[in-house]
Amino acid sequence: MFENLTERLGTVFDKLTRRGVLSEADVSEALREVRVALLEADVALPVVKTFIEQVKEKAVGEDILRSVTPGQMIIKVVHDQLVEMLGGGETAAPTAINLAGAPPVAILMVGLQGSGKTTTTAKVARRLARREKKKVLMASLDIYRPAAQRQLAVLGEQAEIPVLPAVLGERPFAIAKRAMDTARKEAYDVVLLDTAGRQHVDDAMMAEAAAVRDAARPVETLLVADALTGQDAVNVAQVFHEKVGLTGIVLTRADGDARGGAALSMRAVTGCPIKLMGVGEKLDELETFDAARVAGRILGQGDVVGLVEKAAETIDKEEAEKLAAKMLKGAFTLEDMAEQFKQLRKMGDMQGLLGMLPGAAKAKKQMAAANMDDKTIARQEAIILSMTAKERRNPKLLNGSRRRRIAAGAGTSVPEVNRLLKQYKQMSLMMKKMGKMGKRGLLRGMPGLGPGAMPPHFPQ
Repeated sequence: MFENLTERLGTVFDKLTRRGVLSEADVSEALREVRVALLEADVALPVVKTFIEQVKEKAVGEDILRSVTPGQMIIKVVHDQLVEMLGGGETAAPTAINLAGAPPVAILMVGLQGSGKTTTTAKVARRLARREKKKVLMASLDIYRPAAQRQLAVLGEQAEIPVLPAVLGERPFAIAKRAMDTARKEAYDVVLLDTAGRQHVDDAMMAEAAAVRDAARPVETLLVADALTGQDAVNVAQVFHEKVGLTGIVLTRADGDARGGAALSMRAVTGCPIKLMGVGEKLDELETFDAARVAGRILGQGDVVGLVEKAAETIDKEEAEKLAAKMLKGAFTLEDMAEQFKQLRKMGDMQGLLGMLPGAAKAKKQMAAANMDDKTIARQEAIILSMTAKERRNPKLLNGSRRRRIAAGAGTSVPEVNRLLKQYKQMSLMMKKMGKMGKRGLLRGMPGLGPGAMPPHFPQ
């Protein structure tokens, strides 16, 4: 989401860090460029003004300009101010979903039509059921959009979350009351109320949302906002906050090519924390919004903690232990390599994963130069799957005719098959070396665990 902003800020800070000594004029010039970058990223003008004033106040002090690394010190000031803007300062409101109160507690989901509210409702419900071990009920209050109630029912089946059955002609206020009564009788912990959206904010919509709020008395009222809507999302957030009273924001399509200004502005304008970010279409692609980690991504410092969390959620621990045992013996087959590709693809798209690595912009350029993307990983996996079990276990069998057959089966070329086999050979040699070194060597050499290491199938 912040790719353009990251690139622009990276250029500004590269100039600063190349200079050994900085003057006040150098800082002012750099901050002018930062100001333009933020405005181009759709950050609201009042927010930009405040941000630049606060950064300048801290950045032109004698301690900063006369420090050993003034450029790095200014980047730290900008980072800290970004964290503050995104709601992660010392006085920050908690970003976890609030479930305090006697069950069942209600969570009200509000937002404009098309913002991804219904899908986000299912994502939040699944997250609460899986992570918090809560018994969750969902209810659709959208009686206006055709098939809206059916959509939530289908998502409920996919997420394995019960949905309140729809009753023809029932009004939103009555649906909310019935949902809360059902939850009390059937001992649910949480009720998620998916309210109706409109094409634009109107009085009828706000009155209805306020009536539902009064009936359900939610512990959380979450605004679902599309990160792609730019400045309009900020206006929508303001109106909802004034009329309904928001407790948090959920950003959708944060994996898209949005400029990111809406995220930076909404928190500053409403004072409400951004609690979650939708980073894909799947029901488990919902991340906690952490101001410090997001600020790190914006400044190209990556989010290694987020990457480790994603790996822990998706990588099969048993399979990883089996692979580690094989590696200690120095045995690594093409089947193991295919399993690595499978686990990598489960973690998400390559661009998203790279965004979590420090120096992501440079890594992305390397990937582009080497034509490495999600399709490449899928093709490499297809090549291995086009082999027989015997060939996967003994690559020495792969003569010219077999390689042509595999290339045809995978829909690719013989040179690509050859490249994969060369890559496998390099990995296999590395595994044998690590096997000789024992467990310590294994940990040092495993992809992503060694100092500055990247997976062996990434360009170095």
